[in-house]
Amino acid sequence: MTGMDTIGLKLAQKLVTAALDKAAADYGRPICVSVCDAFGFALSFARNDDAPVRSIAISQGKAYSSARIGVNTDVWLGRLGQANFQASYFCDAQLTALPGGAVVTSASGKVLGAVGISGLAPHEDQAIANAIAELATENSTQ
Repeated sequence: MTGMDTIGLKLAQKLVTAALDKAAADYGRPICVSVCDAFGFALSFARNDDAPVRSIAISQGKAYSSARIGVNTDVWLGRLGQANFQASYFCDAQLTALPGGAVVTSASGKVLGAVGISGLAPHEDQAIANAIAELATENSTQ
């Protein structure tokens, strides 16, 4: 952590490794994983061999969106649907509501950053992102 304000590089790299390991163990398929700080700026990224090239930008967009909106992308997708809104209404072309983004918060609920996963089915991406965000939250309190 960097003063409890955002995710630091060391933790971001640890989260990327954990996400790659989880995808391999749980699904046996390659992914792209991105971790960003509280402002949505990229800190760490990895792409497994054979992960879809399109998943590079998608994973980055999911992490960015979770940090900027302050909720997981699957939750935001639900809210957009209920309100009959589109992500483009928010005037930020980088936002996406595709499942697979999870916000990392402090124990008090402050946004510290986010993780984005892409390459699997949407619910699988989200499951990994949720697990990694939980790991990040646990590590942020240590």
